[in-house]
Amino acid sequence: MKNHEIDYKLHGDDMQFVEIELDPQETVVAEAGSLMMMEDGISMETIFGDGSNGSSASGIMGKLMGAGKRMLTGESLFMTTFTNTGSGKRHVYFASPYPGKIIPMDLSQYRGKIICQKDAFLAAAKGVSVGIEFQRKLGAGFFGGEGFIMQKLEGDGLAFVHAGGTIHRKSLQQGEVLRVDTGCLVAMTSDVEYNIEMVKGVKTALFGGEGLFFATLRGPGTVWIQSLPFSRLASRVFAAAPQTPGGRSSDEGSVVGGLFNMLGGK
Repeated sequence: MKNHEIDYKLHGDDMQFVEIELDPQETVVAEAGSLMMMEDGISMETIFGDGSNGSSASGIMGKLMGAGKRMLTGESLFMTTFTNTGSGKRHVYFASPYPGKIIPMDLSQYRGKIICQKDAFLAAAKGVSVGIEFQRKLGAGFFGGEGFIMQKLEGDGLAFVHAGGTIHRKSLQQGEVLRVDTGCLVAMTSDVEYNIEMVKGVKTALFGGEGLFFATLRGPGTVWIQSLPFSRLASRVFAAAPQTPGGRSSDEGSVVGGLFNMLGGK
């Protein structure tokens, strides 16, 4: 096994966090800002790239290329490692950024590779490579929203992916086709054939409220679907928030303003 072998435990239901147990000198790699807490004896270090063996073996240029690819996904150039430098077992905890589920994935059970949504990665055992997966048809990809650039997790260790709402894991048979909103696609195995297609029918595309594109997945393979993409949650919250011409929420200062008007202020 090339990756560090870590143990874990999930806590919570809708706002989950994962507890990772590290033996001495074991390391876990995580996205910046995902740490919840850690025990004494764990050393934290910011690294350039993902810290996988592949990126260290390829030298400075390889690390720069990897970092540049991470910029395309909107992620930070740097990641954080957490290493147990003590003599006994230690624990580090990572929290989900918004309501949803944390999905543990043993990459050795999926031919060493999982393709996931660009902001889904939470943490992984050291040695797991975090890269990007390009959609082959760039023309469709550029207009496909979340479907254009996806992350790929490669290795034989544990990785943790986060998604919103309820997660549905579906196994596709040979030739079976599933059409999914691009934002609802969380992850898939590397053997799934993946493409982005435009919604047919002008009226459906313009007035259907479901966007212009969807992801077409063809089996065999396994896919993970989320019921509440963060983009959908954010757009609903933003749409529901009353706005005033000054950019402030309409209820800000409403009480003070009402009292001022009652007292005769104009």
